[in-house]
Amino acid sequence: MNTHQLPASLCRLFEDGGRGRSLSFELPAGDVVWPEQPARRPAFWMSDEPARDGLWAAMRAEHPRSGLWPVLLDESAQPWSSAQVAPDSPDLIDTFTAAGFMSEVWRDWVAQVPVESLAEIEPFGPLCPGLADPGELRADPGSVADWYAGVLGERGMPLGLAAARRGADALAVMGWQGALHHNEWMVPLAAVVRSWEERFGARVVALGFNTLELSVAAPPVSPEHAIHVAAEHWAFCPDNVVQGAGDLYGYAEQIRGQFCWSFWWD
Repeated sequence: MNTHQLPASLCRLFEDGGRGRSLSFELPAGDVVWPEQPARRPAFWMSDEPARDGLWAAMRAEHPRSGLWPVLLDESAQPWSSAQVAPDSPDLIDTFTAAGFMSEVWRDWVAQVPVESLAEIEPFGPLCPGLADPGELRADPGSVADWYAGVLGERGMPLGLAAARRGADALAVMGWQGALHHNEWMVPLAAVVRSWEERFGARVVALGFNTLELSVAAPPVSPEHAIHVAAEHWAFCPDNVVQGAGDLYGYAEQIRGQFCWSFWWD
């Protein structure tokens, strides 16, 4: 197997200059994208054309040697080349927890709404239920991610590459701002996705201007487990529930046994 040193432009994504990083194949044409604000490094690399079939999966397999996490980039709402991103250090993610974020969102929302609005979060009401138990793996997380990338890739999206240790960290590293109207800082959301990686075999597959696509290898199966996970999704992305099923019961039925989770923020 031939090994290709990372191109100089990709090496610039890494704080250490990409030392020791490599790929076993050549990438298609593309270039790095810099944030609008002055920065020491580019935010991510982006292909010029839609990713060919299988490229996402190939890059995921190469992640241990390349340090680059692949992300399909949905440009239907806004082009990623506009560089409206605000990268953060992934080290900041360590200062947050999924449980802490969920509890804070729940408490703040309950304090602001009239009592009748609590129907939106039944059967839990004003007390945050905390994190759901982990799911049971039903397939290999990487294989599920490859499958979902193939499904999404039919939309003809370019490939993004982020210098990230794991997919969740790419949200901060790339400076994604998709949930800005819900939470002003994306770093706590990355902490939630890290937790989902560990508990549900989730993997970041695609990002859009205000969307996030995750593959899920250990989804909730029982109604009880699904509604607990639905509560986490409500805290992470209320629009998914409120502008979708309308309540946690209906939303829980939508995610039961599903190998992908899609999020959209208004």
